Amino acid sequence: MNILLLGANGQVGFELLRSLAPLGKVHAATRNGLLAGHFPCLGVDLGEPSSVTSLLQQLRPELIVNAAAYTAVDRAEQEPELAHRINAEAVGELGAWAAAQNVPILHYSTDYVFPGNGTEPWREDDPTAPLGVYGRSKLAGEQQLRTSGARHLILRTAWVYASRGHNFLRTMLRLCGERNELRIVDDQIGSPTPARLIAAVSAQLLGRMQEGDGFTKSASWGTFHLTSSGATSWCGFARAIVMRAERAGLIERSPKIIAIRSEDYPTPAQRPA
Repeated sequence: MNILLLGANGQVGFELLRSLAPLGKVHAATRNGLLAGHFPCLGVDLGEPSSVTSLLQQLRPELIVNAAAYTAVDRAEQEPELAHRINAEAVGELGAWAAAQNVPILHYSTDYVFPGNGTEPWREDDPTAPLGVYGRSKLAGEQQLRTSGARHLILRTAWVYASRGHNFLRTMLRLCGERNELRIVDDQIGSPTPARLIAAVSAQLLGRMQEGDGFTKSASWGTFHLTSSGATSWCGFARAIVMRAERAGLIERSPKIIAIRSEDYPTPAQRPA
């Protein structure tokens, strides 16, 4: 089975390179046509309307896995058109092609499709109400994929971290070497989720669906939430990172961590709580 993996250089995409391998031949695609380590791969710029269809016609995959996205949450407030193009329009084009060719597609979304007033873990059928451009663009992508008619699996995840890329874990480790004191938001609650877990569960889901009915009649199509169990605040996550990093000898000293409110750390884009 030919599998097209979009966003292969991202946190989740990089882990999918390994986890999807047992399912078929993985054709990795990145915006610049290079994987980490400068290995060549397929090149596709989701910001360019013609590039998506061109790649699909060239490769004609039997399964599409879209781990690519515009994820600069704050910058999206200044680049709404680009965020919508990558996170919504390109997803709609993937869905339209997949529907026409009867090809299944796995797509990743985010907790940013929800508002910031939650007091319980979000359910798949809870009303969506994104607070910013990024969340609205991701929700629009979900909607375009659903209306495309393609057999699809949408996995919403949150607070993703990995040993590579831009994420909270790596930021905290860097700041530990630069500052004696860290002021971290303590009133936003979520479930820190490793990219490796997302990739492993994704491959397991697809593998079971493939073995069960060859993707034709699986009851698993639809929208599901995929995060680690448990919950904490950003401040709680930071404290856990510092504690484990110190034990592992990854940092020389442990900075003082001070809990603050979201209003004390204003950002261009509002975050879901």
